[in-house]
Amino acid sequence: MQDMVNKKGLGDKYFIDSAATTRDEISANGMSHPMDLRAKKILTDHNIPYKNHFARQLIRDDYDKFDYLVGMDEENFFDMNRITHGDRKHKEKKLLTFANSMADVDDPWYSGDFETAYQDIYRGCSAMLDDLENLRLIKVKKLH
Repeated sequence: MQDMVNKKGLGDKYFIDSAATTRDEISANGMSHPMDLRAKKILTDHNIPYKNHFARQLIRDDYDKFDYLVGMDEENFFDMNRITHGDRKHKEKKLLTFANSMADVDDPWYSGDFETAYQDIYRGCSAMLDDLENLRLIKVKKLH
């Protein structure tokens, strides 16, 4: 998502962050596991720059800090709702709902299919960014 935003010259309009909904990627000492080499390969194959990524745990305060909390699958959605104590402002979404689909993004760690996961994530992020830009343009027009 950050790469899409940057390529459209919108980097100063959006703050994008990543947080884990479980502690699976965070070790007992609080350190995160390194990015999967297969994920790095897919990013490289698609010319998407990346830095070393370190997972952090989603916390309840994130609900008030962000306009949207977006998960890849039903399990993420359930975990977000548990952590935030309910989605009273309807901020929690599954990524592919932006692309008019109720499908989950299959976890490539289990399926091994990082390319399909990339394509699904790209489709969802692209649709989400289009929605956000349409909302932003509507708000700007209302101000004038």
